[in-house]
Amino acid sequence: MNYRHGYHAGNFCDVFKHLILTLLIEHFKHKEKGFSVLDAHAGDGSYSLRGDLAAKTGEAEAGILRVLGMAHPSPVLADFLSLVRRLGLPDAEGKLTSYPGSPRLARALLRPQDKLLLSDIHPDALSSLERLFRDDRQVRIQALDAALALKSQLPPESRRALVLLDPPYEEPDEFRRQLTALKEAYKRFPTGTYAIWYPIKSPEPVRHFHRQLAASGMKPILTTEIHLAPLNNFQLNGSGMTIINPPWKLDKQLGELLPELLAALGAEKTGKVRLEWTVPE
Repeated sequence: MNYRHGYHAGNFCDVFKHLILTLLIEHFKHKEKGFSVLDAHAGDGSYSLRGDLAAKTGEAEAGILRVLGMAHPSPVLADFLSLVRRLGLPDAEGKLTSYPGSPRLARALLRPQDKLLLSDIHPDALSSLERLFRDDRQVRIQALDAALALKSQLPPESRRALVLLDPPYEEPDEFRRQLTALKEAYKRFPTGTYAIWYPIKSPEPVRHFHRQLAASGMKPILTTEIHLAPLNNFQLNGSGMTIINPPWKLDKQLGELLPELLAALGAEKTGKVRLEWTVPE
């Protein structure tokens, strides 16, 4: 309840996570039938880059603001950056004044037949979401923790859904809690696409999580990571996303796009991209 994402909004983890989120949504839109996006840790929805929280860390400078300075991004990355610029309320000089969180990015990409389901338990986040999406009939906001949100919202009426799980990982047992919630959700709705984001300092907790996922019976599972520098136990140098039931050819798309993002972040010499099937088809 004490976590405030405003300190970290627009950092390299956000760029990585939200780029993949937009790719997933675009894949869902290949079919005409409607779908739901369930953002189980929705947060505020939008974050000031000129407020006290962002000013204390300046993480956006090395994240989204650096990537926005790319001279010639590929078409897919250019589309993502264009969306961030439009939603980021640029000032008269074209500089972002805010960074759009996953709810705003997702909502901007949805069609009339699609729905956005948001849940959070932080009072400030819920108030912000209510302001952003007041009277929006395609958006439903609930004051529920992620596990309860998955139980109450899955399976959706359309039988098509993308679920984003990106908790703050403040609790030492967060990976265990995620795995428990995922297993229950998968039993109820095995055809859903589940995107689980995680930060990386030490690799061992992540490896343990993936070993448990591989033994869970859920499949297929694709994992991708971006490392800005060698990992250690103290500094956040990596960000990952594990996707259950990924769309067809997403792995190929990420294989082409993430090295470009790594270079845009200035880490092509010190970092690396990881992309592998935790559990193949």
